Amino acid sequence: MPPSKPQALLLVDGYNIVGAWYRLQQVRDRDGLEAARRELIEALVGYSAFQGFDTRLVFDAQYQGTPGSQEVITQNLCVCYTDFKQTADTYIERACALYRQDLRKFEQRLIVATSDRAQQLTVVGYGAEWMSAQQLQHEVETAGRHVRNRQQAKNRSPNRFLSSALDPIAQQRLARMRMGLNAEDI
Repeated sequence: MPPSKPQALLLVDGYNIVGAWYRLQQVRDRDGLEAARRELIEALVGYSAFQGFDTRLVFDAQYQGTPGSQEVITQNLCVCYTDFKQTADTYIERACALYRQDLRKFEQRLIVATSDRAQQLTVVGYGAEWMSAQQLQHEVETAGRHVRNRQQAKNRSPNRFLSSALDPIAQQRLARMRMGLNAEDI
């Protein structure tokens, strides 16, 4: 069976999010930018899978002197590094402009996550939805809680006891033993 089509394409302005989430700011200041990027990637892996989004996390590489690249993390998440002298903003704006002419826009939402006000106005002008860094953080945390609650519910299933794995005859013998019946009666 072919994989289902993602319900939305989510473009995330990576460094904008790192600068806006307090936890990522702390990681960046303590352990460096690479550690903050890894933590953001980890957070978006679960969120993208939970939501069924095709997520592109975009980081500036404008000062690196290297061509742009993409790193596929999961089926739902790709990390994009921009070309030399290209910002994440221009990458996202170009993607929105191309999407505007794409027929997928009738079947799939386009969402841009950034707290950059100028970027917000531009992408909304192209017909994309806008999500603030704080809203994305809230949704990522909420998705994480849903997944943990589902896991806990699975672990609390009524069949979690060893006796549930026993065949009916063994269960009857154990029941008789609990009632204090002799071994001969068993």
